[in-house]
Amino acid sequence: MRLLPKEIETFWTLLTAPLIWAVHFLACYVGAAIFCAKPQLFGGDFASLQLGIAIVTLVALFSIALSAFLAWRQWGFGAHDPPHDDPTRHDRLLFQGFATLLLSCLSFAAVVMTALPALFVSGCLR
Repeated sequence: MRLLPKEIETFWTLLTAPLIWAVHFLACYVGAAIFCAKPQLFGGDFASLQLGIAIVTLVALFSIALSAFLAWRQWGFGAHDPPHDDPTRHDRLLFQGFATLLLSCLSFAAVVMTALPALFVSGCLR
């Protein structure tokens, strides 16, 4: 039994990694804004917020890495060099895999950059 599908030919696979980054961005910044505006709601200190951001970040990075692996597999593990510009189904799948892989790499870096302030900020500014 296959756990992961061989090829998924849909436009949504191209948007998976950027959507994960967007949800991560919102979770981190909205969570920090609510925590800093109303700290009594959570009853924790700033370290608990940092831990929450770290957990959300690890989940997002794992999900994006999985998306990148699936895209790399769809691209043929790099066996086919771009450009994939022939009007065939095969080249369309290769292009989609390559584009998804590049977007996954960009989204991975964006998630890391989004989470970096949680490392350097030691508390809420009032």
